Amino acid sequence: MQHHRYSKYLRILTFLGDILALNGLVLTLYLTGHFIIDTSENSWFLFLAVLNLSWLAIVFYANPYKSNRVNSLLKLSSSIVYSVGQHLLITCTAIYLLDFVIVHKWGPLVVHFAFLIIVLFWRLSLYYSLSIYRARGYNYRNVVIIGFGSIAKQLEVFFAVHPEYGYRFVGYFDDHANGKKKLGDINELEEYIETNKLLVDEVYCCLPYVKYGQIKKIIDYCENQLIKVKVITDFRAFSFKGLELERYDHIPVLNVSSIPLDDRQNQIVKRGFDIMFSSLFLLFIASWLFPLIAILIKLDSKGPVFFRQKRTGKDNNDFLCLKFRTMYVNNEADSKQATKSDSRITKVGAFLRRTSLDELPQFINVLQGAMSVVGPRPHMLKHTEEYSRLITKFMARHNVKPGITGLAQSKGYRGETQNLIEMKNRVKLDRFYIENWSFLLDLKIIIATVISMAKGDQNAY
Repeated sequence: MQHHRYSKYLRILTFLGDILALNGLVLTLYLTGHFIIDTSENSWFLFLAVLNLSWLAIVFYANPYKSNRVNSLLKLSSSIVYSVGQHLLITCTAIYLLDFVIVHKWGPLVVHFAFLIIVLFWRLSLYYSLSIYRARGYNYRNVVIIGFGSIAKQLEVFFAVHPEYGYRFVGYFDDHANGKKKLGDINELEEYIETNKLLVDEVYCCLPYVKYGQIKKIIDYCENQLIKVKVITDFRAFSFKGLELERYDHIPVLNVSSIPLDDRQNQIVKRGFDIMFSSLFLLFIASWLFPLIAILIKLDSKGPVFFRQKRTGKDNNDFLCLKFRTMYVNNEADSKQATKSDSRITKVGAFLRRTSLDELPQFINVLQGAMSVVGPRPHMLKHTEEYSRLITKFMARHNVKPGITGLAQSKGYRGETQNLIEMKNRVKLDRFYIENWSFLLDLKIIIATVISMAKGDQNAY
């Protein structure tokens, strides 16, 4: 029998903590008279049951308690945000279908925000406590590595420098290498496990140091002994950020072009934020700001208030990008970038461009689904065609929706592109954003953009 198998208890503990947080919050609101629904008909108990059943549905649907020792803090936080967001949607649906009377219009949103804060605090505390506990030598897993080479040595170093993950390296099995950490040849693994059964929890097979026939034999044996086997292939020479294992029937296929926004959950989180953010902006800011800007544009020069231009969107599909008109009507708008002291720019247009107010109508594009609040900036069609021939992987920018602002813009790359090097740097940052997307990264970019707008940008002209 294997030891140190505490993952199932950890999942139960995490679930109980979340349920306690949810019920504790709701009961506290009820007892203090701040409940979000009308309790005159004693419907609070039914509402509490709905909340609990909704969370149970999310547990079975989204599997938020999947145990993984090597789990990043960012991935854990994203999973929590996604789960609480889904719970909010289910709760709002139940309120509508069951005709609960809402006391406060924003009650469900406020309650779930509080729930999110509590769960984040509880889960991150558990995360750090478990990391400290494992770093001190408890709840560990003994591991052996099959095959000896550079990637195997790097794996050994990983186990050594990350004690918080709770892995203890025992030694190697290899037919050729020698050294004090060698436990035997590969065919001696079974004998070693039989003799030291309590000393092996996981086996790592490093390709190409192990042959296919040997790996299959190892997997068959270890599965029978309830020992986990993990196969490691060496893709370090490739620059692929995302790797995803897919299955075509029984054929394993490694997808080397996977990005975070391929994941359905991430798409829901990003689209949900886009809809909420753009709706609030258009309702509370654009409703009074847009008419003022429109009047200034009309008083300053002849022509339409809005400037519409075809730009390249997701999957290389064209869309009509909206902006406030900042130039006199001219025939070069679709072919020539604005330059410093450009005679085509109106007086009001210069102010709008300097403050980035000209970009605000793109929130309509966001609400329509053609753009996102954050993403690579969309280019005019001519520039897409031109730069796709000059810059390697330029078109990879179009794997996601274009944004009103982006990582490149928050780093100062905006306005006129004076040379090819500047565009290459923009594309590099765009690709980094696509390959490393997270909800927190979007928030950082938005904050950096707001600060940049407040300070003023010398490249905004």
